[in-house]
Amino acid sequence: MSLPPANPSAPFPSPGSQPRPATALDSLSISSLLSGDLEDDEDGGGGEEEEGLGDLEVNPYDGLPFSSRYYALLEERRQLPIWRLKNSLLEHLESHSMVLLTAPSGAGKSTQVPQWCVEYALSHEFSQGLVCCSQPYAVTAGSLALHVADEMDLSLGLEVGYRVPHDDSCTPDTLLRFVHDSLLLEEMMSDPLLRQYGVLVLDELQERTVATDVLLGLLCDVCRQRPDNLRVVLLTHPTLAPRLAAFLGPTVPLLTLDSLSTDPPASVQEEEEVDGGVEGKKARELGQVETVYREPPSGREPVAAACHMVLDLHRRGEDGDVMVFLASAQEIEECLSLLEKESVALSPQLGPLRMLPLHAGLGGGTQRVYEPQPQASLLGETESSEGPEGAALGVGGLGVKRRVILTDTLAEASFSLPGIRYVIDTGLQLKTVYNPQIRANSQVLRPISKHQADMRTQRVNSHLPGLCLRLYTKSLYEEGMAEAHCPGVVEENLSHLVLLLKRLDIADMGQCKFLDRPAPEALMQALEDLDYLAALDDDGNLSEVGIIMSELPLEPPLAKALIAACEYDCVDELLTIAAMLTAPPCFATPAPNKEEAAVTHLRPLLHKEGDHMTLINIYKAFMEHNQDEAWCTTNFLNPAALRLAVVIRAELLEVMQRIELPVSPPAFGCHDNSTNIKRALISGFFLKVAHDVDGSGNYLLLTHRHVAHLHPLSSYLCRQPRPNPPTWVLYHDFTISRDNCIRTASKVHPHMLVELAPQYYLGNLPSSEGKDLLMELRQSVDSQASDLDGVSGDRSKTSGDGEAERTGETPDQNGTEMCVVQRPITEVDSRPGDSQGSLCSLTIHQH
Repeated sequence: MSLPPANPSAPFPSPGSQPRPATALDSLSISSLLSGDLEDDEDGGGGEEEEGLGDLEVNPYDGLPFSSRYYALLEERRQLPIWRLKNSLLEHLESHSMVLLTAPSGAGKSTQVPQWCVEYALSHEFSQGLVCCSQPYAVTAGSLALHVADEMDLSLGLEVGYRVPHDDSCTPDTLLRFVHDSLLLEEMMSDPLLRQYGVLVLDELQERTVATDVLLGLLCDVCRQRPDNLRVVLLTHPTLAPRLAAFLGPTVPLLTLDSLSTDPPASVQEEEEVDGGVEGKKARELGQVETVYREPPSGREPVAAACHMVLDLHRRGEDGDVMVFLASAQEIEECLSLLEKESVALSPQLGPLRMLPLHAGLGGGTQRVYEPQPQASLLGETESSEGPEGAALGVGGLGVKRRVILTDTLAEASFSLPGIRYVIDTGLQLKTVYNPQIRANSQVLRPISKHQADMRTQRVNSHLPGLCLRLYTKSLYEEGMAEAHCPGVVEENLSHLVLLLKRLDIADMGQCKFLDRPAPEALMQALEDLDYLAALDDDGNLSEVGIIMSELPLEPPLAKALIAACEYDCVDELLTIAAMLTAPPCFATPAPNKEEAAVTHLRPLLHKEGDHMTLINIYKAFMEHNQDEAWCTTNFLNPAALRLAVVIRAELLEVMQRIELPVSPPAFGCHDNSTNIKRALISGFFLKVAHDVDGSGNYLLLTHRHVAHLHPLSSYLCRQPRPNPPTWVLYHDFTISRDNCIRTASKVHPHMLVELAPQYYLGNLPSSEGKDLLMELRQSVDSQASDLDGVSGDRSKTSGDGEAERTGETPDQNGTEMCVVQRPITEVDSRPGDSQGSLCSLTIHQH
């Protein structure tokens, strides 16, 4: 994810913000930043103030003079409510290894606290180096790094950087790093005490992601082991603060904006004497927010209701931008399309509407919300000249220029924007919830929590009286909404988390301190799945295969499949498949009138062996066309997703080379290559197999007996002439939703299932027609094996499989023995699916 540079033309207030002549450059030091010179008020000065500002002329982090923009931004930073906690935070860091700080959204804690921590980390009193600030959203990490680098007058990618999945702008000398919380957790595998960091900031704890919750518990223990050279600052919204304080205990101080123990800085005290207080003034401004409950008419969808509400507000002609909270990224795009269509009919005299989507799938495109208007709508002025418009369409005219931000849960605590006067809240969110009993995700559209509703209301940020329109009833808010939203450890698949914790030698999950403990059945299912994948040994610790799986930045089944590819000489192809499955879907969503054209362009890329091979075809064609975006657009493909797949593939190849796994040369299209690819995939995804129960494409998922269908873009449905649906398929993803589709499916032969995972399919698999068929097949294989008992079995595995493919006969027992002979039969029987894992483990060990 590449982020655009800061816009130098963005309007900033600059009264008295020009830099002053240097008078004390020789006495510059980090300690001067902590001594209070930074907070001297420019207008209350004298000789001492001139001397203090002289120290600010040279940036202590890069040795270059401060720009005038730095002082303009410094004046804005001083107006933030969080600024009055600076001295108190620095004082508490001197005597406490962990500090909890809470402030509402928009107070400035995410941008200011990391900067103060850099000052503390490099001070003469501490001198412990790097500062890391974890974020629950990748786009937030990149955005904060961009804005903090601008405020510190530094370059993004040098002194300030970000590190998110598949994008790293940091160097070894980067002082302040904004890191996705999952990557910080992965860093603990190689450095459990995180010794390279002096200060760690865990931001947005109220988001309750799995990685942030786990880091919270682990860092409590790390602080006890590094009491002298590590400081941890926890940042959260006030809604979670009481529970966190009780969880952490009385030894961790709690800093709040209204804390009696917090003394404002001298500069803020002076300002409060003059104008009644910056914090009080801002509180009064944000306190003028009226909340109106208005349930949409019966039968009207929330997207349409929100769209009509935006248009009604715009027709009133009053100043102020609008932020609309919708349930998902798909609803955001639907609302954007509807607004663009409806805005054409608006009177030009109303002024232009600038629609801007804001969700995690936009990557660096989220920075468009910070692009300035020709005239900020909050100024209440009209502008006759035409200014540059945003990425979305609108109508021009002489009236109010208004932004409409269309977002989801991402903007509840992140991306604080000025000028937001109206908030429209649909009160819904689309959540993906994992059910361990059926090993499948479900997409659930459900109400948000009370805390989320309150945070959305606080997004109003305008000088003018604000309005929050809640498109639901007050009784739903008071009685139908949960107090807080459900944490991730209760709703997500924990297999990857358990793998990481095992790598950290946390054998018992009870050793990890959780704010909310995961459900026991979810932990048991995660352990069982890892056991099936041969990631655990007989004592429940990581096996050799499990250690290698933990090194690969993939979901455990995909990591196991990539390891198995080393045995089947198809690593090059599995690298491509793994990258394409890890990246977002490569298929662009066509307009309703373009669906047939999209299928027509897709057909030349389809592979007869299934969707996994089709992904290889698409990737190879993308590379052959030199990653051309125009080619992607013509073929209804997502160029950003394909470029990300290229990056992911390179990362995976680097990891495999680092841990010295054998990488076979490309063999796609060669004899038996497709069969070997499917064997490797079955080694990781044997829990994701479906059987066509009636020959018409109604697939029964063997593990939990749900009925599903192939995705409309599956190669089996798009080819001409259309082939008969395959009887058995291996799939990558199934989510219980409106369409109940299995995605990325490829035909497999049932004898492969019996051969590669006999203990699961013939033992642990729930009773079904599919299991009965596999049992009959196994009996047939055993019968043939006894008939061929006197025949020499010295044919190689590859040639034997190839002969079976050509003749259509069921393979003999030789292939099965290849999978189970590596370990004593008692060990193989003790753990279903482990036979193939032991084979890979043995091969890698020999290598």
